[in-house]
Amino acid sequence: MSVSRRCTLLVLVAVTAFASGCSGLSTPSGPKLWRESADASGAPELARINDLLADLAARLQPGLVYVRVQRAAGAKEEPSREEPSEPRRSTGSGFVIDPNGLIVTNAHVVESAGSIQVRLADGRRFPATVVGRDNRVDLALLKIEGAGRLTVLPLGDSNRLRVGELVLALGNPFGLEQSVSFGIVSRKGAPLTVAAPGFDFIQTDAAINPGNSGGPLVNVSGEVVGVNSMAARNGSIGFAIPSNLVKMLLPQLASKGRVDWGWLGVAIAEVTEDDIERLKLREPKGVLVRSVMPGEPADKGGVRADDVILGIDGTRLESPRDLQRVVSSTPVGKRVRVVLLREGQETELEVTIGLYQEREASSVEAPRRTPRPAEPPKEAPK
Repeated sequence: MSVSRRCTLLVLVAVTAFASGCSGLSTPSGPKLWRESADASGAPELARINDLLADLAARLQPGLVYVRVQRAAGAKEEPSREEPSEPRRSTGSGFVIDPNGLIVTNAHVVESAGSIQVRLADGRRFPATVVGRDNRVDLALLKIEGAGRLTVLPLGDSNRLRVGELVLALGNPFGLEQSVSFGIVSRKGAPLTVAAPGFDFIQTDAAINPGNSGGPLVNVSGEVVGVNSMAARNGSIGFAIPSNLVKMLLPQLASKGRVDWGWLGVAIAEVTEDDIERLKLREPKGVLVRSVMPGEPADKGGVRADDVILGIDGTRLESPRDLQRVVSSTPVGKRVRVVLLREGQETELEVTIGLYQEREASSVEAPRRTPRPAEPPKEAPK
């Protein structure tokens, strides 16, 4: 008998012995070391909730996609001496919002992408292109072609979301596809320094980890109420972009490939008790203008340092974030009525909203997996 045949026989004998051993373990001859209950059942109410959540997850998962991005090696990276530098790959999540192949994800997921591949829940893979992208809110819109039978996830009303509501976070954390985590809305109106336009994020304790970025945060009605974007360093809380903000930005991303944010060109701060006497105010209200940037819209409209802005086009302003939110969401080129206090006297001006552009002095790091809680700004440009 040849050596190769003897080796083959030995392998077969070993496999057979292992299989026999495993079958023996599955049917022990002695008493069981565990207990089973044939009639185990939970409370009907809990069993009903259990089934409803499992059914909801099963209904949503076909609309979840796995996003794989291939990036060219950075210029600063030193290539191997033996082999050419390999492209870098990263992964994230997304979800289908339109049967024609439109997919929402995070901007940081597709940043510097050389090529993008989207894998559907049924295993089909398609190349994707970036239709639009906005770094300030960390939102991107992708498009795949030729994919039929897509499951669309509807966008809900995030303004109606309440703290304590049950939510599901869907995504592909650490490359583990089609994962679902469960939790509640732990806070609304979470201000983050990365949310430069003044919009607040949804805070949740549903697990959001690297790879969940771009996936949907869903309520018990099966509606997407947020786009998962960031998580705290310890993983205990995560943050999602509110669906109403997503709905506001999607038309611009689809038509122009970007979002044109409004801009005034002022540094602002909260009005404090110390400012009341100096500025001849009756109470600490409105938004204090610390300085005005020369040649910018506010300067051209007549706004001065130490003015206190009370409202824009009838919208009352209580804090700097209110001003940031109103200005950034106002169409570029629109003339707005600015009501302010100057040396204690109410004054009204007309200002034409300008176009926000990335500036070194006020540039904000693109949202990443780890957020930083916002602090009241001493001087916040807007």
